[in-house]
Amino acid sequence: MLKGKTVVLGVTGSVAAYKMANVASMLVKRGCEVHVIMTENATNFINPIAFESLTNTKCLVETFDRDFQFHVAHVSLTDKADVMLIAPASANIIGKIAGGIADDMLSTTVMACKKPVIIAPAMNTKMYENPILQDNLDKLRRFGYEIIEPATGHLACGTSGAGKMPSEEVLVAHIERQIAMEKDLKGKKVLVTAGPTVEAIDPVRFISNHSSGKMGYAIAKAAMLRGADVTLVTGKTSLKPPMFVDTISVTSASDMYEAVVERKDEQDIIIKAAAVADYTPVSVSNEKVKKKDGDMSIPLKRTKDILAVLGAGRKEGQFLCGFSMETQNMLENSRAKLQKKHIDMIVANNLKEDGAGFKTDTNVVTFITENEEQQLPKMTKDEVADELLNFILSKL
Repeated sequence: MLKGKTVVLGVTGSVAAYKMANVASMLVKRGCEVHVIMTENATNFINPIAFESLTNTKCLVETFDRDFQFHVAHVSLTDKADVMLIAPASANIIGKIAGGIADDMLSTTVMACKKPVIIAPAMNTKMYENPILQDNLDKLRRFGYEIIEPATGHLACGTSGAGKMPSEEVLVAHIERQIAMEKDLKGKKVLVTAGPTVEAIDPVRFISNHSSGKMGYAIAKAAMLRGADVTLVTGKTSLKPPMFVDTISVTSASDMYEAVVERKDEQDIIIKAAAVADYTPVSVSNEKVKKKDGDMSIPLKRTKDILAVLGAGRKEGQFLCGFSMETQNMLENSRAKLQKKHIDMIVANNLKEDGAGFKTDTNVVTFITENEEQQLPKMTKDEVADELLNFILSKL
């Protein structure tokens, strides 16, 4: 997603500066061109050669470095950049930026940058809580800078509290959100359901399915990266929810139904990718459960049909998409569901097809609307998610 993008990393004097070597490496592996600017104090914590080895670009420290290949370096870098991240950001650099001071290579480059700038403060808790520092951060927010809230934990000074630099994964995730995708869903509210539901038979046993949630999570993340305000309603999975997504965890089909219906009128797009159990056990006493040849016969009732309810009560302009997993007559069965539930499209796949179905990292799907069928080749679920959102946008 970041291939061909250019990222400028600003590193200031903090023990956490060493983490930025991992950030630079992660970005390079994702296909980014990475340039690093260090303050003089930062070089006391990590050598510029480390960044040069990882990025294959010159690490800048001095404002008037005569060996730099571009003219007016602080301007040329900002022209190339898609985003700039300053991490760890010391109280000193935050104060400089807030005050419009440009007296070294990093502060001068920030002053010239018209691209998104992300700032990750990292410092002692007392410094972070200082009202002057907080006022400076508020000022930067007003001017459009993105501030990453620091983590809370054990600090290098030996105390514990707020001021710890977030993990490398969190820093890269903020960069991805800024530049990975065009923001063609900005202003849209998107609700995605994902994962399995679990229907309890008794305190030990339950009815469920093999859904991993991978497809729904991929859709939620893709929609977030494209600027949407995303709500993910998810059954229990082993997956880590995407960052910057409002995640609501549910257990049963009834829980999922309530979570979706409660929010349905707020949404512009609803995509039901969850594999909801079709049946739930009827609550009966053990004495009333029939037994035959030593096996228990559990009375069941159908769970509420989320898509049918959405289709019957949609708001004007809302787009509804469901998923259909079949083992035979995929197109016929999926089209029947489309018509019966009064929704806009069905994403159909065949559980028996190689590379499709539960728990795989790939999928083979067909988009079905009232007047159209579009079959996709085998793709990763991330790729399917992007194609699905492209298809939906073409219909809005």
